[in-house]
Amino acid sequence: MKELAGRLAALDPDAGAALQVIAYFDRLVEGRAGLESLVRGAAVLSGCAARLVDEARGVRIRVGADGVRQDGGGPADPGWMSAALVPGGGAAVWLERTGPPDGVHAMVLERAAAAARDVLDRTRGRAPVEGPAADPASVEVLLDASAPEQARRQAAVRLGLRDAALARAVAPAGGPVVVEAMPSSGARTPSVGGRRAGIGPAVPVPELPASAAAARTALRFTAEGSEQDPGPRIVYADGLGGLALLADAVGPGTEPVPDVRALDRAIAAAPWAAVTLQTVAFATSLRAAAAELTLHHSTLQDRLAQAEHWLGWPVQEPHGRLRLQLALTVWRLHRNQHL
Repeated sequence: MKELAGRLAALDPDAGAALQVIAYFDRLVEGRAGLESLVRGAAVLSGCAARLVDEARGVRIRVGADGVRQDGGGPADPGWMSAALVPGGGAAVWLERTGPPDGVHAMVLERAAAAARDVLDRTRGRAPVEGPAADPASVEVLLDASAPEQARRQAAVRLGLRDAALARAVAPAGGPVVVEAMPSSGARTPSVGGRRAGIGPAVPVPELPASAAAARTALRFTAEGSEQDPGPRIVYADGLGGLALLADAVGPGTEPVPDVRALDRAIAAAPWAAVTLQTVAFATSLRAAAAELTLHHSTLQDRLAQAEHWLGWPVQEPHGRLRLQLALTVWRLHRNQHL
């Protein structure tokens, strides 16, 4: 699809952009994205604030052009572009944009409205699915902070969760966020089937939307664990601390800082660079890093000398090591913007 979009863009920029919009929303639908993610996609793709309003179902979501949720903003302007979820219905997706419509914005509205309609039909006002543990619609309602409180309580009941119980959200790569009830000990290995995953904190059931948001953030700090994408495959939101703030600073359209560009050059220069720098950055010592990499200490020193030349700063002293850790973390956030 990406190759086809590129070819179309060379012939007809609008057609190429429209195809990219279709592919973007198709990925969100395949990943069972929630309503906020759909509105965020509409806002970022269109370059203006977007909102989804369905008064009958108690849904009001607004996201700014920067991708940050900003509920409020007053009533919708009739002059804005909009697409009703159903013909003649009051529920609609809006783009806070005036002026003559163009094909790309119209396509964003059409695809966002179709995807939102599917989510709402699946999660609002339908009979519960038999078998609470196998009820993805109830999970989606439970994790949706914009859903009415009564609807979320009913979803929790269908899933067999009590308000006082502890549960956590788990965000696996390539799949919908799921909920895991926590045992009384509070410890449990996440069930992610070998996939990368972000793990939200254990919270009372009413606070699960916050756990889900934290799990999605944690997912962006994960890696494939390969030579070219080294790092942890499972990341716990509780363990991120202040690093979680970096996720807010690195979003769609954010330009890489110079240290990340330098890291890209180093990784492109040698096949060993990514895993070597990752290991050195987070090992307890150079000797521990050499043992983990199964390298002789002198070989590791030679590699680091080359890497420091490509990076432009030393990595074997505390300040340079911290700088490398931050560069690797931000580099990963850029790579994981699609997660």
